[in-house]
Amino acid sequence: MNHDRPRGAPKVFLLLLALVSLAVLGLFAFRAGPSPSVTLTSSLPAIGKRTAIRVVAEEPVRGLSRVKVEFAQGDRVEVLAEKTYTYRGALSFWGERDPRDEFSAEVGRDTISGLKAGEAVVRVTASRVPGWLRRPDPVVKELIMPVRLLPPPLQVNSTQVYVAQGGCEVVVYRIGESSVRDGVRVGEWWFPGYQLPGGGKQDRFALFAIPYDVGAPEARLVTADDAGNEAQASFIEKFFPKPFKADTIEVKDDFLNKVVPEIMSQTPDFRDRGNPLDNYVAINNELRRQNAATLRELSKHSRPEFLWRKAFQPLINAKVMSAFADRRTYMYKGRKIDHQDHLGFDLAATRRTPVPAENDGIVALAKYFGIYGNAVVLDHGFGLMTLYGHLASVSVSQGQSVRTGDTLGLSGETGLAGGDHLHFTILLHGLPVNPVEWWDSHWIRDRISKKLGPAFPFEE
Repeated sequence: MNHDRPRGAPKVFLLLLALVSLAVLGLFAFRAGPSPSVTLTSSLPAIGKRTAIRVVAEEPVRGLSRVKVEFAQGDRVEVLAEKTYTYRGALSFWGERDPRDEFSAEVGRDTISGLKAGEAVVRVTASRVPGWLRRPDPVVKELIMPVRLLPPPLQVNSTQVYVAQGGCEVVVYRIGESSVRDGVRVGEWWFPGYQLPGGGKQDRFALFAIPYDVGAPEARLVTADDAGNEAQASFIEKFFPKPFKADTIEVKDDFLNKVVPEIMSQTPDFRDRGNPLDNYVAINNELRRQNAATLRELSKHSRPEFLWRKAFQPLINAKVMSAFADRRTYMYKGRKIDHQDHLGFDLAATRRTPVPAENDGIVALAKYFGIYGNAVVLDHGFGLMTLYGHLASVSVSQGQSVRTGDTLGLSGETGLAGGDHLHFTILLHGLPVNPVEWWDSHWIRDRISKKLGPAFPFEE
């Protein structure tokens, strides 16, 4: 029996093979890369002085081809950035490629000449990897943004703003509706503004201070909008430089052996330097800075209200052992080991003296606190705080409301204290300031109450 294969079979197979080959070649001829993913974000909600634009482009399969960032306003188009990349070919399933890129550009009146108020577009064009015979449309992302070039209006309403080095004052002012941030800037310090109680929507005030270590302050009242446009005004009429005393502290071994082990045991994250002297210097320097940073952060949560009405009341029948901003040089066996400023008053009375709250407030901190040992911090509102350090014991808890004269604890010698006393500090937004002013009802009336008027019902 004849079982010969049909004569046409090879021709059919070859034809099918040719058709498959043509289909594969056609597929690759028209095969383009997937659409890239483009993310376009802005650092600010509007374009003003200088706004950062961040671009992220991704295509993980064949890689990026070309990305262009443009700024457009009216008929004007300006290329901010443009880049080409390495990508895989149509027949490649492995090999080099650039799957992701991230870059930024800045737009604003500082970087684009002739910028006009109104509206502008930031456009990103990300090309797809082309096929042999196909060039697909690119991916285009646009960010349409308002352009604002003028800062908010700013009007200073206060007069007779007189401030001393290390001291405080207040300024009353009015801002425009476009303002999103206002306050007083003194060097690296920022004193935020608040709405004036009982005033209009745009009426503001700011308690501020001149740092004790600043000789010639450049204090500026500032208001800014959401595009970073900023208006500034000078407002201080008189500045009084104040010299501070210098002092030398002799550090002895018995003192080191007393204070260092206690502080280290109460500060778990403190790194042991290997000997009492090096540990003391680290405590006096590094831990002191950490405590200062904590106080600055704590001030950000101050109540936006006046929690007090009368002058602050110092510890009665107490002897002043050290005053505010004494410049201390620390010596050990005849050599200088450190230099720090004493930012408060050391007040000594009898041993284990009850320590009263100097004014009405809310307990913001009540615990062992670094160089201050057992300490209490009271919040008096609008960034004004008082600190009571070196206590033998603490009798209040965080969040508790206290009235003037309420006992906070007993004086002691915890922390960096050589003997029983109270370390007292007044802080404004974390900056230690001279307490003497706040103990003086005449100063509060003349410098604070008169400017604020009905917004601050001060009781003398």
